[in-house]
This record gives sequence, C-alpha cells and structure tokens, in this order.
Amino acid sequence: MESGPGPAQTALNGRNPALDGIRALAALGVWVLHVGGHTNVVHQDGMVAWMASRLGIAVPVFFLLSGLLLYRPWARAVLEGAAPPRTGRYLWRRALRVLPAYWLVTVPVLLLWSSPDHADWLAWVLLLQNYAEDQQATDGLYQMWTMPVEAAFYVLLPALAWLLHRWARGGDRPVRLLAGIAVLPVVSLASVVAADALDQRQLALLLPHHLIFFAAGMALAVLSVWIGRSAAVAALAPQSLVLALLLYAVLSTELAGPRTLTLPTMSQALWRMALEASVAVLVVTPFVLGLGPGSLAYRVLGNPVMAYMGRISYSFFLWHAPVITLYYKLTGTPMFTGGFVRVAILTFVVTAPLSAATYHLVEANALRLSRLGRAPAPPPGPPSPQQAAPAP
Repeated sequence: MESGPGPAQTALNGRNPALDGIRALAALGVWVLHVGGHTNVVHQDGMVAWMASRLGIAVPVFFLLSGLLLYRPWARAVLEGAAPPRTGRYLWRRALRVLPAYWLVTVPVLLLWSSPDHADWLAWVLLLQNYAEDQQATDGLYQMWTMPVEAAFYVLLPALAWLLHRWARGGDRPVRLLAGIAVLPVVSLASVVAADALDQRQLALLLPHHLIFFAAGMALAVLSVWIGRSAAVAALAPQSLVLALLLYAVLSTELAGPRTLTLPTMSQALWRMALEASVAVLVVTPFVLGLGPGSLAYRVLGNPVMAYMGRISYSFFLWHAPVITLYYKLTGTPMFTGGFVRVAILTFVVTAPLSAATYHLVEANALRLSRLGRAPAPPPGPPSPQQAAPAP
C-alpha cells in the first residue's frame, strides 16, 4: 500500500477521467434501456434482452458517484484536518450545478406534453414530484424520478456529515466513520421491508430506499482518503470487473424481479438492491482505490471521448427521454415498435449535440457563477494533503 496521495487519490482532487468514463457509460446505459423499452427489445425472450432490461443499474452507479465525490471533502476534514465545506456555499453550488439545466429541459416538456396545475408546476420546479400523490410518469420526463432522490441526498449530506464527524471523534476515526456509514444500508433494507409490509411501493421513489448506494460511495470516499491507492486493489481490478459482470448476469434473472411493471416480491426487491449495490461497487472501486492513470483500463475508460461524454452526461441524461418521446410523437410510430437501431441512431445524433450545447452554455456558466466570491486560489506549488478537494 502506498503512503500519501497516489494518482487515484490525487485525481479525485480534480477530475478523474476514468470516473467520467464510468459516468458516460451509465448515461449511455440509461439511454439504451429507454430506447429498448420503447422498441420492445427489452421485453423479448433471451439473455440479451434480460441483460438490457437491467441497465437501470446506471442509477445506482450515479448515486454511488454522488456519495463518493460529494462526501469526500467532509471525509478529509475528519481524517486530515482539512476545512470542511461551508454548508451555504455547498448548497448554492449544488443548486447551480443541477437546477438550470434541469429547468431548461423540464419546463418546455411540461408545456408541450402536459397540463400541470400550479401545484404540479411547484412540485416539478422544486424537485418534489416524487412526493406528489399522482406519480405517473409525464411524457418525456419519466427519467426524472431520480432527481428528487439526488436532491434529497444533497440537502441531507451536511447534517449527515456533521453527525458522522461527531461520531468519529470517539476513537479510530476511519473505522468509526465506516461504521457510521454502515447504518445507511440498513435504512434502505428497512425501506424495502416497510414498502412490502405496508403495501406502499412508492417508498422506492424516496431517498431512504436508495441510501445504500450513496453509502457505498461515501465509504469509498473514506477509504480513498485513508488508504489512498492500493497496489492490492489494483492487482485485483480484473477479478473485480469480471465478478461485476457475473453478478450483473445474476441480476438479469428473475431472482431480481420481473422486467415488466409487475411489482417484485420483497425477496426479489432485496436481491435486486444487493446485486445492484455489489455491481456498482465492483465497477467503481478499482478506479478509485487501485488503478492509476498509467494502467490500460484507466486509459481506455478515461480516453478523451469517454471523458468528454462523462462531462456532458448530466445533460445527456436530461435530454434523451424528451428526444425519444419527440421522435415517437413526430413520426406517429406506435409505442413498442420502430426498430431499435433506427431509434437509437436518430435519437443519439440529436441528443448528443443538444447535450454538448447545454453543457457549455448552461452547466459551465452556472459553475462559473457558483465560484463567485470564492477565496482566491493559493499560489502554485506541490499538492498538499490538507488542500480541500473541490466539489464536483
């Protein structure tokens, strides 16, 4: 095990191209899932169709990356004595990072294909749609259920970090942090049990159900600060990725529930949650704790094309569903038809440039605005372990 900040650790202080590549694959996975759903590919017979139907694994990956990147500055504050993020600035940056692009997509789609009343508008604009009584997916915005879950985590994180900080004071701080974080998956498991026992399946749209994925990222954040880059983890990276693929194959069976809108049993829901969390951890961990920029897997996943796709992945996630919906409405193609390849090509060539434009014109400018009033950067010099990592 290396001491001090290794390449993987240092990369998390700025941008990690490999994590951008993972984010790109996750965004593309959601797009393939929804194209496959519209064209009925994911409901056909065969293992390929079943595996395509489980590309919703992208959402746990997104949640894990949020937990990793957002909690890491607080983990450094506990373990290295760095200054913790200021709550007001953190929330301001989160709002500017998420809301402008979200509003740019959501408002015109609601105007085009829905008839929201004042309460509906308020819920959608404030990312509260999951808490409304009528939770039916709106045309072109069915992917947006994840946004209130993310927003709830953003709001909860400062308080959660404060509680973990206080808990960690009592002994071995890294171990106590990990023990405290380990409570969060229990909340998720309890949510599954409660949803089944109370017949309240809408609990799956709320943050407690998904805390297991954010907690996995938070645990990786602690480990990245505590142990840095580990040669042992790097050596096990191929086995980790192969195991992730094998578990994904298991996830793509009825053990993890049906592919249709039929509700899973409690056992199936628990299996799905455990398998999705395991796959997400096995995929991300090697690029956080093991493989450095010199490794082949890191270079492949973090190549300029994938890294750029990762940067625009948020806009791609926002736009792909409205573009798919627009294709079906303009062409009059019946749902569950259209041909996967045709729909995939046409929607990608529209979504990709639209996403790039949104990233450069909206996301990048919002990020610049969020930095106004920030303390000036220290003079150039060798990286210090006490330098706080910028929020992603």
